Amino acid sequence: MVEANIDVPPARSVLFVPANREDRMRKSLTLDADAVIFDLESAIPRGEATVARAMVRAVLDSHQASRPRILVRISAVTTADFADDLAAAVHPKLTGIVLPQVVSADDVVATDAALARAEAAAGVRVGSILIWPMLETANALRTAYEIASSSPRIAYMGGATSRGGDLTRSVGFRFTPEGLETLFLRSKALFDMRSANVANPVSGMWGNIEDLEGLRTFARGTRNLGYEGMMVIHPSHVAIVNEEFTPSAAELAEWQGIVAAMDEAEREGLGAIRLNGRLIDVAHVLTAQKELARARHLGVID
Repeated sequence: MVEANIDVPPARSVLFVPANREDRMRKSLTLDADAVIFDLESAIPRGEATVARAMVRAVLDSHQASRPRILVRISAVTTADFADDLAAAVHPKLTGIVLPQVVSADDVVATDAALARAEAAAGVRVGSILIWPMLETANALRTAYEIASSSPRIAYMGGATSRGGDLTRSVGFRFTPEGLETLFLRSKALFDMRSANVANPVSGMWGNIEDLEGLRTFARGTRNLGYEGMMVIHPSHVAIVNEEFTPSAAELAEWQGIVAAMDEAEREGLGAIRLNGRLIDVAHVLTAQKELARARHLGVID
């Protein structure tokens, strides 16, 4: 399993882009999203799949920057389009494939093997491309830990909880802006992913393009749960999601203060101290150090 460490690029905002719109794919690479997903699965008419695959290849060929990272959502492993989508996506500049409609860990295991063969055929280092399993079915949520543990390629993982989507159909919930109907689903998936050391749990999206305040509230609540980022469906959502998943100046000062205070306390032979009305010990230092490492990887601090 890929360990949760700063070597895995963090993903606060992950923007979906239709793979049959080359102009939009190229535009997305100039935006401030941490990653983009070129969608070969649900965002294109199936009659345009061959052309869309060629567009994906062309954009990958010309991408020079290290950010945003590029992922491609391919068709489900059980479909006729899976092999052709996978072959089109595998590329030295590809960070990972997004695997939809995962039902069980077997889907990931089969995809891992197929991906290894595709990497070898394309001259890409075997094992270098990540797999992001999408939790879009009731059984995928039920077995999220087994799915998260099924391949060392899994560093990003999460599911869509938007209104009227695949998970809505599978589970039967009725969407509300408050999100209480998906709170258990998102929390259960998060615990399973964290237990399996998935470095970047990424939650579902906010489907209302124009409701930016609703987006901010949902993003903040998602970060409060413990997620590292969110999927987004429109460029106007990227800045808000980035802001909500980026440590604030006050948080950075708090974590730096904890580390500095405990360094001083240890020199004085103390294992726990009182700081700003709180009892601070080594557990708080470890948490602060982890958060500061994430902040450095995000480029927020040196």
